[in-house]
Amino acid sequence: MRDPGLPSLDQLRVFIAVIDHGGFAHAARALHRTQSVISYTIANLEEQLNIELLDRSKRKPVLTEAGKALLADARAVSLKVDGMRARAKAMSSGLEAEVSVVVDVMFSTCKLVRILHAFQKEFPTVSMRLRTEALGAVTQLVMEGTCKIGVSGWMPGTPDTIERQSCGYVTMVPVAAPDHPLAQIRGKIPSAVLREHTQLVLTDRSTLTKGQDFGVMALRDWRLGDLSSKHALLRSGIGWGNMPVEFVQWDLDAGRLVQLDVAEGSSFSFPLYVIRRGDEEPGPATRWLMQQFLDLEHAGHEADTAAHAQPHHAQEAPAHFYRLGNAAQDGPLPPMADAPPELLTTPAAPAPIALRQR
Repeated sequence: MRDPGLPSLDQLRVFIAVIDHGGFAHAARALHRTQSVISYTIANLEEQLNIELLDRSKRKPVLTEAGKALLADARAVSLKVDGMRARAKAMSSGLEAEVSVVVDVMFSTCKLVRILHAFQKEFPTVSMRLRTEALGAVTQLVMEGTCKIGVSGWMPGTPDTIERQSCGYVTMVPVAAPDHPLAQIRGKIPSAVLREHTQLVLTDRSTLTKGQDFGVMALRDWRLGDLSSKHALLRSGIGWGNMPVEFVQWDLDAGRLVQLDVAEGSSFSFPLYVIRRGDEEPGPATRWLMQQFLDLEHAGHEADTAAHAQPHHAQEAPAHFYRLGNAAQDGPLPPMADAPPELLTTPAAPAPIALRQR
């Protein structure tokens, strides 16, 4: 028996049309061809493949068992070719083949998923390369060109090549397991007491912030490579640490973690920026993605404006306001839909991130 030949794309599409439209005559009308041409094309395809695809003994052609199996292959080939043509058309008009982005681990996963869903609908032919990193590692990947854009926290000594635009910020809260010694303290916890307990801290896998710490107060700390590990160790009671409130909200509600009432401030803001190399021009898909992140800042300002129009009563404070650092200062905070009840109060200005030389 001879080996199967090489069918043409046209033959495969005629085969698919016969099945999808319910026969040779209907396929001929759909493809604007004569019925004899359709029949001849299918016969040639069967000759090429050396196998019978359709049972013609009935009024309406029916797939043979082999035809059923090969129809799936024919559809896959046709879809792949269509996708390749669409991508080539997009690329010829200046659209990127793929977009690469690195996002700080502190950035809201829910917001990221929503943005990427919208991106997929807007640019179905563009591949996405997504990475998550902490601290200076985000900037480093953008500097090296591994990722075209990043969503990064504020970094001291950011290279001049990097351009950045604000896209809001994350509210961080100090937490510990309910059986941790710090969680047993009533009232404000002095800094001197905090320093005596192990603090869990994210480590920077880049060299951009070598010799500097962010938000570190304890004399003894554990360095962790990712936020999930830090979260698990916090819940186990090994130490205390600062976490994005959105990340630990369910644990706070369920009592698996407790927010610490720290004297220096019960929470602080972690500003975020969209960054890119200023010496490279982003393509249309990359620009669109950048704008989605930047729109978060605009949405936050609108929510803050609406909140300022409301009377400032603690019991009526909207859910996107949190108590920060110094309660005597006033100022809006970025919105957060699931603010814990114990943090609702009159808006206050964000406390600064502590910076310490190692």
